[in-house]
Amino acid sequence: MTALPAETTTAVVHELREALGEKVSTDHGIRQARGHDSSHLPWEAPQAVVHCASTEDVSAALAICHRHGVPAVPIAAGTGLEGGANSTAESIALDLSGMDKILRVGASDLDATVQAGVMKSSLNAALAVHGLTFPVGPGVDASVGGMASTGASGTTAVRYGTMKENVLGLTVVMADGTVITTGGRSRKSAAGYDLTHLFVGAEGTLGVLTEVTLRVYGIPEATGVAICSFPALEDCTAVVASTLESGVPISRVELLDDVTVDAVNRYSGLGLPVQPTLIFEFEGPAATIAEQAETVRRLVAGNGGTGWNYASDPQQIGRIWKARHDALPSYVALVPGSSTWSTDVCVPISRLAECITLTKADTDSEGVLAPIVGHVGDGNFHLAFVLPPGDDGVRAKAAAINDRLVERALSMGGTSTGEHGIGLGKTGSLAKEHASAIPVMAAIKKALDPQGILNPGKVLAG
Repeated sequence: MTALPAETTTAVVHELREALGEKVSTDHGIRQARGHDSSHLPWEAPQAVVHCASTEDVSAALAICHRHGVPAVPIAAGTGLEGGANSTAESIALDLSGMDKILRVGASDLDATVQAGVMKSSLNAALAVHGLTFPVGPGVDASVGGMASTGASGTTAVRYGTMKENVLGLTVVMADGTVITTGGRSRKSAAGYDLTHLFVGAEGTLGVLTEVTLRVYGIPEATGVAICSFPALEDCTAVVASTLESGVPISRVELLDDVTVDAVNRYSGLGLPVQPTLIFEFEGPAATIAEQAETVRRLVAGNGGTGWNYASDPQQIGRIWKARHDALPSYVALVPGSSTWSTDVCVPISRLAECITLTKADTDSEGVLAPIVGHVGDGNFHLAFVLPPGDDGVRAKAAAINDRLVERALSMGGTSTGEHGIGLGKTGSLAKEHASAIPVMAAIKKALDPQGILNPGKVLAG
């Protein structure tokens, strides 16, 4: 977008205050806090922050921004890792974190409708009363709207799918403030264009999601978790492939490379052998998951796996998964004062071992600390560059490794991002991945947001 005159942004802030009163803040600290996500990517404090409490607030704010051609950037929990919620100095931040109402729980229909700012933890606390859960999403607590906007998934995708499979309907505010609804509560529909899944994963560039209707699930009768170690990464992926081929309905299977195991041992006190490691989770009736676990145990043993440690106690299971989800802070603890740059790709499972092995060789040859974890049941893995403070050399090496990682994944029939999204950080990668489709994406963007005010610079460069 071209630079806006100062009087334009001043007028917008004035009109926002007239329309929304104290919900509009120009406080320096608030603008700093709400101007960025959790990524390493650049950002600037926005002109103002609108603390939205309803769809009507978002509609009023966008109508004003649209009238003046001023950018608007939605943000809720701010847990994203690709700069998808990063503001510019001319923009208005739409803070959806206050939109935290659970509007409806349809226990009999296994669905729920929530405002976009509802956190996954809050949703699950409300669902638990009904014996239900929403298992989809990243390890960190995140907002439902943010997860839908990025098409997030996480450790449970191997069984429950991603947000794209679990969003039934949306309320969306368009660039000019118009409010539309998409989808509904039925489990299937042949009515018209599938607008729901146009907006899921669009990262706020086509419209701002304000309400989300989700599939929810019954809480399993029992859960079991097993941890095992292997001599090499290839052995881990071979076991995963055999498990999936056997038809065992695992709910999670996570790979930790040896560097990650060392880090989580130090940070969380797990005491695991410092080798490539798999964590399996099984859900269902107690007798059934015992049979499933035994099937996988035999596959593990047949592929050189050792140390089959099985847990069924909820507290012990919680400790294991907390250690896994604390991987990022455990990496930071390895180098005092460091930060992390987390990236992800996804490849066909048959190419996963090769992709991880080549990537690990690349980081080792460059002398860059970059532990690996993977949601290996669906071919998705994460590389976390540990960036020492003030070391621009490591950051430059990380950028080059990341570019090679994306090229490697694409050459194997994979994608540049399995779940983090494109945001600011991977617009160039998207152009390589979907070169022939970029003009179609741009046409959709132009049709729905002709002034380009919705989260500009994200997903599509320029």
